[in-house]
Amino acid sequence: MSHVAVAHPNIALAKYWGKRDRGRNLPAVPSLSVTLGGMTTTTRLTTADVDALWLDGTERAGRPLERVSAMLDLLWSEAARAGARPRACVESRNDFPTAAGLASSASAFAALAVAGDGFLGTALGVERLSCIARRVSASAGRSLFGGFVELPAGAPGDAHLPAAPLAPPEHWDLRLVVAVTTEGAKDVGSTEGMNRTTETSPFYAAWVDAAPALARRVREAVVARDFEALVAPVEQSALAMHASAIAADPGLLYWNGTTVEVLRAVRRLRAGGVPACFTIDAGPHVKVLTLPEAEGEVTRAMSELPGVLRTISARPGGGARLVEAG
Repeated sequence: MSHVAVAHPNIALAKYWGKRDRGRNLPAVPSLSVTLGGMTTTTRLTTADVDALWLDGTERAGRPLERVSAMLDLLWSEAARAGARPRACVESRNDFPTAAGLASSASAFAALAVAGDGFLGTALGVERLSCIARRVSASAGRSLFGGFVELPAGAPGDAHLPAAPLAPPEHWDLRLVVAVTTEGAKDVGSTEGMNRTTETSPFYAAWVDAAPALARRVREAVVARDFEALVAPVEQSALAMHASAIAADPGLLYWNGTTVEVLRAVRRLRAGGVPACFTIDAGPHVKVLTLPEAEGEVTRAMSELPGVLRTISARPGGGARLVEAG
Protein backbone atom coordinates (compact mmCIF):
# COMPACT_ATOMS: atom_id res chain seq x y z
CA MET A 1 0.00 0.00 0.00
CA SER A 2 1.16 3.52 -0.79
CA HIS A 3 -0.66 6.81 -0.29
CA VAL A 4 0.71 10.28 -1.05
CA ALA A 5 -0.69 13.63 0.06
CA VAL A 6 0.43 17.20 -0.38
CA ALA A 7 -0.24 20.16 1.87
CA HIS A 8 0.88 23.75 2.15
CA PRO A 9 2.07 25.73 5.15
CA ASN A 10 -0.10 28.49 6.48
CA ILE A 11 1.01 31.83 7.84
CA ALA A 12 -1.01 33.23 10.72
CA LEU A 13 -2.01 36.84 10.17
CA ALA A 14 -3.47 36.83 13.68
CA LYS A 15 -1.05 34.72 15.69
CA TYR A 16 -1.53 31.58 17.73
CA TRP A 17 0.90 31.37 20.66
CA GLY A 18 0.21 29.46 23.84
CA LYS A 19 -1.99 26.55 24.87
CA ARG A 20 -5.04 26.56 27.13
CA ASP A 21 -5.00 22.80 27.62
CA ARG A 22 -1.75 21.04 26.72
CA GLY A 23 -3.21 17.56 26.92
CA ARG A 24 -5.73 18.36 24.19
CA ASN A 25 -3.44 20.90 22.47
CA LEU A 26 -6.07 23.63 22.70
CA PRO A 27 -4.93 27.11 21.64
CA ALA A 28 -5.19 29.88 24.22
CA VAL A 29 -6.05 32.52 21.61
CA PRO A 30 -7.93 32.61 18.29
CA SER A 31 -5.92 32.75 15.08
CA LEU A 32 -6.51 33.52 11.42
CA SER A 33 -4.20 32.31 8.70
CA VAL A 34 -3.71 32.14 4.97
CA THR A 35 -2.70 28.84 3.38
CA LEU A 36 0.15 29.38 0.92
CA GLY A 37 0.54 28.05 -2.56
CA GLY A 38 4.18 28.04 -3.65
CA MET A 39 5.52 26.02 -0.69
CA THR A 40 4.65 22.33 -0.44
CA THR A 41 5.08 19.30 1.80
CA THR A 42 4.76 15.92 0.11
CA THR A 43 4.18 12.92 2.37
CA ARG A 44 4.11 9.25 1.36
CA LEU A 45 2.95 6.35 3.54
CA THR A 46 3.85 2.78 2.66
CA THR A 47 3.27 -0.50 4.47
CA ALA A 48 5.96 -1.42 7.00
CA ASP A 49 6.56 -3.78 9.94
CA VAL A 50 7.09 -0.87 12.35
CA ASP A 51 6.47 2.87 12.13
CA ALA A 52 9.38 4.78 10.65
CA LEU A 53 9.92 8.41 9.66
CA TRP A 54 12.14 9.88 6.98
CA LEU A 55 12.22 13.68 6.81
CA ASP A 56 13.92 15.34 3.85
CA GLY A 57 15.86 12.14 3.22
CA THR A 58 17.06 11.59 6.81
CA GLU A 59 15.64 8.96 9.15
CA ARG A 60 14.26 10.47 12.35
CA ALA A 61 13.53 8.82 15.68
CA GLY A 62 12.57 10.10 19.11
CA ARG A 63 10.00 12.86 19.46
CA PRO A 64 9.40 13.42 15.71
CA LEU A 65 8.56 9.75 15.18
CA GLU A 66 6.45 9.69 18.35
CA ARG A 67 4.30 12.56 17.02
CA VAL A 68 3.81 10.76 13.69
CA SER A 69 2.77 7.55 15.43
CA ALA A 70 0.47 9.53 17.72
CA MET A 71 -1.38 11.02 14.76
CA LEU A 72 -1.84 7.64 13.10
CA ASP A 73 -3.10 6.26 16.42
CA LEU A 74 -5.60 9.13 16.66
CA LEU A 75 -6.89 8.44 13.16
CA TRP A 76 -7.34 4.76 13.99
CA SER A 77 -9.08 5.40 17.30
CA GLU A 78 -11.29 8.19 15.90
CA ALA A 79 -12.60 5.74 13.33
CA ALA A 80 -13.19 3.18 16.11
CA ARG A 81 -11.28 0.53 14.23
CA ALA A 82 -10.72 -2.79 15.99
CA GLY A 83 -7.42 -4.61 16.16
CA ALA A 84 -3.87 -3.40 15.77
CA ARG A 85 -3.23 -0.36 13.61
CA PRO A 86 -1.25 -1.07 10.42
CA ARG A 87 2.30 0.26 10.66
CA ALA A 88 3.69 2.71 8.13
CA CYS A 89 6.90 4.09 6.76
CA VAL A 90 6.36 7.85 6.46
CA GLU A 91 8.50 9.79 3.99
CA SER A 92 8.01 13.55 4.08
CA ARG A 93 9.76 16.24 2.05
CA ASN A 94 9.51 20.03 2.10
CA ASP A 95 10.50 22.30 -0.76
CA PHE A 96 11.19 25.09 1.76
CA PRO A 97 13.28 25.27 4.99
CA THR A 98 12.19 22.80 7.68
CA ALA A 99 11.72 23.69 11.37
CA ALA A 100 12.75 27.28 10.69
CA GLY A 101 9.62 29.28 11.37
CA LEU A 102 7.90 28.68 8.04
CA ALA A 103 5.13 26.46 9.40
CA SER A 104 6.63 23.21 8.13
CA SER A 105 4.96 21.31 10.97
CA ALA A 106 1.57 22.66 9.86
CA SER A 107 1.92 21.36 6.33
CA ALA A 108 3.64 18.16 7.46
CA PHE A 109 0.91 17.06 9.84
CA ALA A 110 -1.87 18.19 7.52
CA ALA A 111 -0.35 16.06 4.76
CA LEU A 112 0.12 13.19 7.20
CA ALA A 113 -3.53 13.40 8.28
CA VAL A 114 -4.76 13.13 4.70
CA ALA A 115 -2.28 10.46 3.61
CA GLY A 116 -2.85 8.51 6.83
CA ASP A 117 -6.61 8.69 6.40
CA GLY A 118 -6.22 7.13 2.95
CA PHE A 119 -3.62 4.59 4.07
CA LEU A 120 -5.70 3.41 7.02
CA GLY A 121 -9.01 3.63 5.13
CA THR A 122 -10.59 5.66 7.93
CA ALA A 123 -12.50 8.12 5.66
CA LEU A 124 -12.97 10.66 8.45
CA GLY A 125 -13.73 13.81 6.46
CA VAL A 126 -11.89 17.11 6.46
CA GLU A 127 -13.42 18.58 9.65
CA ARG A 128 -12.50 15.56 11.76
CA LEU A 129 -9.06 15.42 10.15
CA SER A 130 -8.55 19.09 11.03
CA CYS A 131 -9.40 18.36 14.65
CA ILE A 132 -6.99 15.42 14.77
CA ALA A 133 -4.19 17.39 13.09
CA ARG A 134 -4.75 20.24 15.56
CA ARG A 135 -4.23 17.85 18.47
CA VAL A 136 -0.72 17.07 17.23
CA SER A 137 0.21 20.48 15.79
CA ALA A 138 -2.35 23.24 16.32
CA SER A 139 -1.47 25.13 13.14
CA ALA A 140 -1.79 21.91 11.13
CA GLY A 141 -5.54 22.04 11.71
CA ARG A 142 -5.61 25.17 9.55
CA SER A 143 -3.56 23.68 6.68
CA LEU A 144 -6.28 21.12 5.99
CA PHE A 145 -8.16 24.01 4.36
CA GLY A 146 -7.20 26.40 1.59
CA GLY A 147 -7.44 30.16 1.52
CA PHE A 148 -8.17 32.11 4.69
CA VAL A 149 -8.79 29.95 7.75
CA GLU A 150 -9.77 30.51 11.38
CA LEU A 151 -9.00 28.45 14.47
CA PRO A 152 -10.86 29.52 17.61
CA ALA A 153 -9.42 29.49 21.08
CA GLY A 154 -10.22 26.34 23.00
CA ALA A 155 -12.13 26.04 26.23
CA PRO A 156 -10.84 23.62 28.89
CA GLY A 157 -12.08 20.12 28.11
CA ASP A 158 -12.97 20.78 24.45
CA ALA A 159 -12.89 17.46 22.63
CA HIS A 160 -13.77 18.76 19.17
CA LEU A 161 -12.07 21.93 17.93
CA PRO A 162 -11.40 21.99 14.18
CA ALA A 163 -10.33 24.96 12.11
CA ALA A 164 -12.87 26.43 9.71
CA PRO A 165 -12.50 28.14 6.32
CA LEU A 166 -13.29 31.85 6.26
CA ALA A 167 -12.80 32.56 2.54
CA PRO A 168 -11.41 30.63 -0.45
CA PRO A 169 -8.02 31.42 -2.03
CA GLU A 170 -9.61 33.50 -4.80
CA HIS A 171 -11.30 35.79 -2.26
CA TRP A 172 -8.25 38.05 -2.12
CA ASP A 173 -5.18 37.92 -4.32
CA LEU A 174 -2.71 38.80 -1.61
CA ARG A 175 0.94 38.09 -2.29
CA LEU A 176 3.50 37.03 0.27
CA VAL A 177 7.26 37.38 -0.11
CA VAL A 178 9.33 35.38 2.38
CA ALA A 179 12.74 36.86 3.18
CA VAL A 180 14.79 33.77 4.08
CA THR A 181 17.54 34.77 6.54
CA THR A 182 19.03 31.35 7.33
CA GLU A 183 18.74 27.80 6.02
CA GLY A 184 19.18 26.15 9.42
CA ALA A 185 16.62 24.94 11.94
CA LYS A 186 15.77 27.16 14.90
CA ASP A 187 17.29 26.40 18.30
CA VAL A 188 14.01 26.25 20.24
CA GLY A 189 10.93 24.60 18.75
CA SER A 190 7.54 26.25 18.84
CA THR A 191 6.02 23.87 21.38
CA GLU A 192 8.88 24.35 23.83
CA GLY A 193 8.82 28.10 23.18
CA MET A 194 5.09 28.36 23.86
CA ASN A 195 5.37 26.38 27.07
CA ARG A 196 8.26 28.50 28.32
CA THR A 197 6.38 31.69 27.47
CA THR A 198 3.24 30.48 29.24
CA GLU A 199 5.13 29.49 32.37
CA THR A 200 7.62 32.34 32.75
CA SER A 201 6.78 35.43 30.70
CA PRO A 202 5.34 38.38 32.65
CA PHE A 203 3.78 39.55 29.36
CA TYR A 204 1.94 36.31 28.53
CA ALA A 205 -1.33 37.30 30.21
CA ALA A 206 -1.32 40.62 28.36
CA TRP A 207 -0.81 38.76 25.07
CA VAL A 208 -3.77 36.46 25.76
CA ASP A 209 -5.93 39.46 26.64
CA ALA A 210 -4.97 41.43 23.50
CA ALA A 211 -5.04 38.64 20.91
CA PRO A 212 -8.83 38.24 20.42
CA ALA A 213 -9.36 41.90 19.50
CA LEU A 214 -6.43 41.78 17.09
CA ALA A 215 -7.89 38.64 15.48
CA ARG A 216 -11.26 40.39 15.02
CA ARG A 217 -9.58 43.35 13.30
CA VAL A 218 -7.63 41.03 11.01
CA ARG A 219 -10.85 39.17 10.17
CA GLU A 220 -12.69 42.37 9.30
CA ALA A 221 -9.85 43.51 7.03
CA VAL A 222 -9.67 40.14 5.25
CA VAL A 223 -13.42 39.99 4.69
CA ALA A 224 -13.40 43.56 3.32
CA ARG A 225 -10.16 42.98 1.33
CA ASP A 226 -8.87 46.19 2.94
CA PHE A 227 -5.06 46.12 2.89
CA GLU A 228 -4.67 49.43 4.72
CA ALA A 229 -6.81 48.14 7.59
CA LEU A 230 -4.90 44.85 7.63
CA VAL A 231 -1.45 46.33 8.27
CA ALA A 232 -1.71 47.47 11.89
CA PRO A 233 -3.33 44.40 13.49
CA VAL A 234 -1.13 41.97 11.55
CA GLU A 235 2.09 43.68 12.61
CA GLN A 236 0.88 44.22 16.17
CA SER A 237 -0.14 40.58 16.51
CA ALA A 238 3.33 39.43 15.42
CA LEU A 239 5.19 41.90 17.61
CA ALA A 240 3.01 41.23 20.66
CA MET A 241 3.55 37.49 20.29
CA HIS A 242 7.30 37.94 20.07
CA ALA A 243 7.34 40.44 22.95
CA SER A 244 5.77 37.83 25.22
CA ALA A 245 8.33 35.25 24.07
CA ILE A 246 11.31 37.59 24.42
CA ALA A 247 10.29 38.30 28.03
CA ALA A 248 10.27 34.58 28.96
CA ASP A 249 12.96 33.13 31.24
CA PRO A 250 15.29 32.54 29.53
CA GLY A 251 14.12 34.85 26.78
CA LEU A 252 13.25 33.43 23.37
CA LEU A 253 14.94 35.44 20.65
CA TYR A 254 13.89 33.88 17.36
CA TRP A 255 15.16 36.81 15.30
CA ASN A 256 18.62 37.45 13.91
CA GLY A 257 20.16 40.72 12.77
CA THR A 258 18.77 40.39 9.27
CA THR A 259 15.27 39.92 10.66
CA VAL A 260 15.41 43.41 12.17
CA GLU A 261 16.80 44.93 8.97
CA VAL A 262 13.93 43.41 6.98
CA LEU A 263 11.38 44.90 9.37
CA ARG A 264 12.96 48.32 8.90
CA ALA A 265 12.99 47.88 5.13
CA VAL A 266 9.29 46.99 5.08
CA ARG A 267 8.46 50.15 6.99
CA ARG A 268 10.57 52.21 4.58
CA LEU A 269 8.68 50.69 1.66
CA ARG A 270 5.36 51.52 3.24
CA ALA A 271 6.44 55.08 4.01
CA GLY A 272 7.23 55.40 0.31
CA GLY A 273 3.73 54.37 -0.68
CA VAL A 274 4.30 50.66 -1.32
CA PRO A 275 1.61 48.38 0.16
CA ALA A 276 3.63 46.15 2.48
CA CYS A 277 3.37 44.78 5.98
CA PHE A 278 5.34 42.16 7.87
CA THR A 279 4.58 39.16 10.00
CA ILE A 280 6.97 36.78 11.75
CA ASP A 281 6.38 33.35 13.20
CA ALA A 282 8.64 31.55 15.66
CA GLY A 283 11.75 31.84 13.52
CA PRO A 284 14.05 34.39 11.89
CA HIS A 285 12.33 34.70 8.52
CA VAL A 286 10.08 37.63 7.69
CA LYS A 287 6.94 37.27 5.61
CA VAL A 288 6.00 40.41 3.73
CA LEU A 289 2.38 40.77 2.66
CA THR A 290 1.69 42.90 -0.38
CA LEU A 291 -0.60 43.30 -3.39
CA PRO A 292 0.04 41.90 -6.89
CA GLU A 293 1.10 45.20 -8.41
CA ALA A 294 3.82 45.68 -5.78
CA GLU A 295 5.12 42.09 -5.55
CA GLY A 296 8.05 42.73 -7.89
CA GLU A 297 9.18 45.84 -6.03
CA VAL A 298 8.91 44.12 -2.65
CA THR A 299 10.83 41.08 -3.92
CA ARG A 300 13.62 43.26 -5.29
CA ALA A 301 13.86 45.24 -2.07
CA MET A 302 14.08 42.09 0.03
CA SER A 303 16.60 40.43 -2.30
CA GLU A 304 18.93 43.43 -2.14
CA LEU A 305 19.17 43.43 1.65
CA PRO A 306 22.44 42.05 3.04
CA GLY A 307 21.76 38.83 4.93
CA VAL A 308 18.68 37.82 2.94
CA LEU A 309 19.73 34.53 1.36
CA ARG A 310 16.81 34.23 -1.00
CA THR A 311 13.13 34.98 -1.30
CA ILE A 312 10.11 32.73 -1.75
CA SER A 313 6.97 34.04 -3.39
CA ALA A 314 3.56 32.69 -2.47
CA ARG A 315 -0.13 33.48 -2.76
CA PRO A 316 -3.27 31.98 -1.21
CA GLY A 317 -3.38 28.29 -2.05
CA GLY A 318 -5.49 25.17 -1.60
CA GLY A 319 -5.91 22.74 1.24
CA ALA A 320 -4.32 19.37 1.87
CA ARG A 321 -5.24 16.65 -0.64
CA LEU A 322 -4.51 13.06 -1.58
CA VAL A 323 -2.62 12.82 -4.87
CA GLU A 324 -1.83 9.10 -5.07
CA ALA A 325 -3.43 5.96 -3.71
CA GLY A 326 -2.54 2.41 -4.57
